[in-house]
Amino acid sequence: MIERAAAALFDLERRRMMEERMLTFIHSFDSEKPAYLDALERYAKETNVPIIRPQMQSLLRLLVTWGRPVQILEVGTAIGFSALLMSEYAPKGCHITTIEKYEKRIPLAKENFEKAGKSDCITLLEGDAAEILASMKQDGAFDLIFMDAAKGQYIHFLPDIRRLLSPTGLLVSDNILQDGELMESKYAVIRRNRTIHNRMRAYLYELTHCEELETTILPIADGVALSAKRSAQTGKEMGDKKE
Repeated sequence: MIERAAAALFDLERRRMMEERMLTFIHSFDSEKPAYLDALERYAKETNVPIIRPQMQSLLRLLVTWGRPVQILEVGTAIGFSALLMSEYAPKGCHITTIEKYEKRIPLAKENFEKAGKSDCITLLEGDAAEILASMKQDGAFDLIFMDAAKGQYIHFLPDIRRLLSPTGLLVSDNILQDGELMESKYAVIRRNRTIHNRMRAYLYELTHCEELETTILPIADGVALSAKRSAQTGKEMGDKKE
């Protein structure tokens, strides 16, 4: 019994080390980011500011380069790293609108946009994301929407996010697996995290069962969901099949 348990632990550790080696190997092929983004990433690590992980950075760079969005909406600015990253790979003329509530980070984000010479193409909206999203009138205007705010609020943002997303747009939802905690029963989650756990599960259910959206969930970084609007004809066919 003890030997089997020890063998299982050894195998688990071996897999963890292999995963780390794989990630290191994969990221060794990443093209270099601008120096100011590397410096900003180091600052975030030193000051414990959460920013997107390297795998998510690579995916976001690809999506922006491939999709060539003209209008991007980001929910959750932090210190501006993701917005700046997207601005580096977006087409000329792209405008990024980003929303942040945390007052201590807003001046830092603005300063970082200014230093990078990106203030003209990035607009920071200050305040509660739910209120700002509800007040926005640009129905169907955004080609890419990046969700990276308070995870327990994703489900509340979704109706306005769907309204604002272009018919050919892409919704990118980051941190949807909560470091694997989302796979656990809510009773295995510490009590203070159960509300977020329940809301994030509800969010994923809504994304994957909404007739308007086609969603895939990728187990990279801390989990990411990619959602695209179905065409009107496809949505009608889906509804007909259910009937």
